[in-house]
Amino acid sequence: MKVYCALVHHPVYNKNKRVITTSITTSNIHDISRTAKTYDVKAFYLITPIVDQQLLIETIIRHWKTGYGSSYNPTRGIALESLRISSTLGECIEKIETEEGENPYIAVTCAKAGTDTTSYSELRKEMASGSAPWLILFGTGWGLAGEVMEMADRTLEPICGPGEYNHLSVRAAIAITLDRLLGKNRDQVL
Repeated sequence: MKVYCALVHHPVYNKNKRVITTSITTSNIHDISRTAKTYDVKAFYLITPIVDQQLLIETIIRHWKTGYGSSYNPTRGIALESLRISSTLGECIEKIETEEGENPYIAVTCAKAGTDTTSYSELRKEMASGSAPWLILFGTGWGLAGEVMEMADRTLEPICGPGEYNHLSVRAAIAITLDRLLGKNRDQVL
């Protein structure tokens, strides 16, 4: 399967439903890269229009791939090999199209229950039955902006625990999502 994922820092909502740009979190860079590598994602994109944050990401990548970190913890550099930076979601999609020769299908995630969602097992089967690339989008802040949600070919059902509280860290949500879609032996447990 040709699967890409992206963590969108813009456009996303704040708690007042205003479109904002959120800050890069350095722990997300490391942890999500490791998760993406574990599940054989072709590339993990961080999407931010803020140049200083792009430079921060590049500095972290250099440290772990060619700097002191490369000898201190070589596996961290391996995980960061698939990390990419894009200024916009459109740029991210263009990069995937250039690499694959076709636009990716887009799946979005959302913590709120909706009427038109796709189950993980349905999307897993759809992804496995075709040859087209898929881009799975994850939001920061209070979720992906409406304009991003409207681009989706599929909206995944929310990840829900047994209680009322439902505010996972994005790192946890990405790990759960990728395991449900790409993990070994998932068909036996879904």
